[in-house]
Amino acid sequence: MSEPDAPETAVPETPTIEVDVDPRLLEVLVCPVTHGPLEFDRARGELVSRRAKLAYPIRDGVPIMLPEEARELTD
Repeated sequence: MSEPDAPETAVPETPTIEVDVDPRLLEVLVCPVTHGPLEFDRARGELVSRRAKLAYPIRDGVPIMLPEEARELTD
């Protein structure tokens, strides 16, 4: 016997994750595209390059510094 379908719930577009990264690592990382500075967005778990308009994800505490993995910033 199958269970009835559960009602769909809205999933937020950008979940809040609260990620921590070693501050010493943040001091040496730069954008692989522009070689410019990165901003740490703890709430989204991303490193943001304003010049490249890219946000690099942090997974399991490890920054993924690949442009093809980055999210494009729209503003």
